[in-house]
Amino acid sequence: MSHELDARDAERVALAEAWIAQDPDPETRDELASIVESVRGGDAEASADLADRFDSRLAFGTAGLRGGIAAGPNRMNRVLVAQAAAGLAAYLLEHAAPGTTPSVVIGYDGRKNSAVFARDSAELMAGAGVRAILLPRLLPTPVLAFAVRHFDTSAGVMVTASHNPPNDNGYKVYLGDEHHGSQIVAPADAEIAAHILHVASTAAVPALPRAEFETAGEEVVDEYVRRTAESAAPGTPAAQPRVVYTAMHGVGWETAARVLETAGFDAPALVEAQIAPDAAFPTVSFPNPEEPGAMDLSFARARDVDAELIVANDPDADRLAIAIPDATAPDGAGYRRLTGNEVGLTLGWLAARRAADAATGDGGPNGALACSIVSSPGLEAVARAYGLDFEATLTGFKWISRAPGLVFGFEEALGYLVNPGVVRDKDGISAAAAFLSLAAELKADGRTVADHLDEFVEKFGCHASGQVSIRVTDLSRIGAVMARLRAEPPASVGGIRVERIEDLADGFGSLPPSDVLRIVLEGGSRVMVRPSGTEPKLKVYLDAVSEQGTVAERRAAATATIAALEAGMRELVA
Repeated sequence: MSHELDARDAERVALAEAWIAQDPDPETRDELASIVESVRGGDAEASADLADRFDSRLAFGTAGLRGGIAAGPNRMNRVLVAQAAAGLAAYLLEHAAPGTTPSVVIGYDGRKNSAVFARDSAELMAGAGVRAILLPRLLPTPVLAFAVRHFDTSAGVMVTASHNPPNDNGYKVYLGDEHHGSQIVAPADAEIAAHILHVASTAAVPALPRAEFETAGEEVVDEYVRRTAESAAPGTPAAQPRVVYTAMHGVGWETAARVLETAGFDAPALVEAQIAPDAAFPTVSFPNPEEPGAMDLSFARARDVDAELIVANDPDADRLAIAIPDATAPDGAGYRRLTGNEVGLTLGWLAARRAADAATGDGGPNGALACSIVSSPGLEAVARAYGLDFEATLTGFKWISRAPGLVFGFEEALGYLVNPGVVRDKDGISAAAAFLSLAAELKADGRTVADHLDEFVEKFGCHASGQVSIRVTDLSRIGAVMARLRAEPPASVGGIRVERIEDLADGFGSLPPSDVLRIVLEGGSRVMVRPSGTEPKLKVYLDAVSEQGTVAERRAAATATIAALEAGMRELVA
């Protein structure tokens, strides 16, 4: 039985019915029709659901689009993707040089609807007059980032939600030409978003022209494999570490296997239950190697084969997690995952050594190490020791990849850029090849990765890090916490005196404006606070350094500082 709708519900129902009329996906059409029927029947919960879907729109920004797959403009679906593809095409046509045809290469991973979204995008962009190239099959994000440079296209699109929950998907955009295959930054994001909104307000999806597109051959994958294998040291590995590998139900293994074989490594033992792409991610509650429990099967497999190293890619293989044997690990796991900062500093040291080895003449090594402002400042110590430049950027590889003279970049969220001449984005496969090369070198010398971490502390000091992550259901809570910290800045954190607070809201130095607070404390420690760019979280990053005493004493001092900072910040953001 229907009841009389109030004006706002009636407006939303009309919008929903218009949406249904242009939606090519029967699943989301039926889903939305059912909600509309419930709203007409007076269901308050359905009315709230419809409001959430239609009162706002999934924003297109420098991270592209990302959200849950469902009907409506505030979700990921074929209508929204069609509008995004047509809007991006309009942007590329607007910016094309006179008499030239812009081009785009499109990739997709193994998530729900990824292939459909990618094919829709290729047809629609071809229909708009853009040369559209679709990668031959589901592939890792780094292959798409490579393909932008390989084909010298104007842009690239990767359909992926990386390590988000299973029902999410996303739309990630790269630019070619003078951007060299990096992800978009301002003002391109706002310009593309304006074109998308224009399409959404003026054209129904069925009316958008479609056309035939090109499908890339396997040679693009072959060339990625060849170039990425060069991330390992040249020649046969000095030793063969015992390795376990997991793809976390993603698309990394097939490509990673070819890269490791080409680089001369023995095949790793596999976490078989997680090797094949599976959009349901059945063995993990959250397909992110950083999340508790995500690597439990890897630890079990490593115990079975007495592995010296665990290598894990996230579902689209742009991130890398490393775990090593550790008898002190909790719950008898026998292994611990290294933090993103530990891996980043290790790979940064490797990159600096390689730059020094490659230097000719009396000038010393050239180039820059870069990391995001929330990643360990230990990378600056490495750069300084080797006479390299150092760049701290805003969070995200859209910024890190643009650092002048870049030879290596990382961010603490398991992202590493080890071959900027090949891929201008984080790449979990090339990073794995580089790390395995280091592990092989260490094994040949009778040392372990754990020994190498001690050597880092001895040479550069102990740069300890920690993180407080507050997941919220009400996004306004994040804004309220940031506003409170600005209005009432703390004089101390965890008993450590605050020397100054740097608010990046209006930009700071060479950094563009960003919703970040940097709290600099006595003794060289610091705290960074920012909203997450991809998840409903407030993120707090903690860093401390100790350069006095033995390795054990340095670790103890830095770890104690991190514990004090964590306790203090949990009180402040509660």
